[in-house]
Amino acid sequence: MKKPRYKRILLKISGEILTGEKGHGIDPEVMLQIAQEIKEVVSLGVEMAIVIGGGNIFRGVAASSKGMDRATADYMGMLATVLNGLALQDALEKIEVHTRVQTAIEMREIAEPYIRRRAMRHLEKGRVVIFVAGTGNPFFTTDTTASLRATEIGAEVILKATKVDGIYDADPVLDKAAHKYEELTYLDVLKKQLKVMDATAISLCMDHQIPIIVFSLKERGNIRRAVLGEKVGTEVRG
Repeated sequence: MKKPRYKRILLKISGEILTGEKGHGIDPEVMLQIAQEIKEVVSLGVEMAIVIGGGNIFRGVAASSKGMDRATADYMGMLATVLNGLALQDALEKIEVHTRVQTAIEMREIAEPYIRRRAMRHLEKGRVVIFVAGTGNPFFTTDTTASLRATEIGAEVILKATKVDGIYDADPVLDKAAHKYEELTYLDVLKKQLKVMDATAISLCMDHQIPIIVFSLKERGNIRRAVLGEKVGTEVRG
């Protein structure tokens, strides 16, 4: 059996994936499938933290572009990630994966406050830790949260699970001639202004040399393949 390439990872899950074919909200079947894939990886002895987006419920940037106060819109987006995090925790615990949700905005009745040392202790004990409510501050994306938390907990890689099977030079849904990149440097992403992660998130990964693997979650087994070091999606590194 192949040994995992990474001991501790941070998985970033886009909120839009959770809608399935419905186009909005949370599809329980999709959530269960993701939970099963996470269980497969955890069973390899890999320590996994997760940052989950909220775009399936509410997008702060979209709301602010239509006139809503940006800070208010961002706080609403953070609360959407809490809903997704609790749903993922429920799906994981149904299949006997011990999970903790830690939130950057305190809400003690439903989740632990984010405490770095406690998060690392959970990981050492084999628990999956789901980070919700972003950084706790408006004007920062969940991609930046993923980069920040990965740096704080000492993750060896960020696995960014999306609807697309890598990074392209144009939207592959709209442009059939779009070119897929196999590998990129952090500077390539910044110079070409590729919409994979925002500049703050990329810069943070560049400063701490944390590689990013962008891949599709629609293909079953991709998280496991990435952890084992197999070629999936696009890899961004120094």
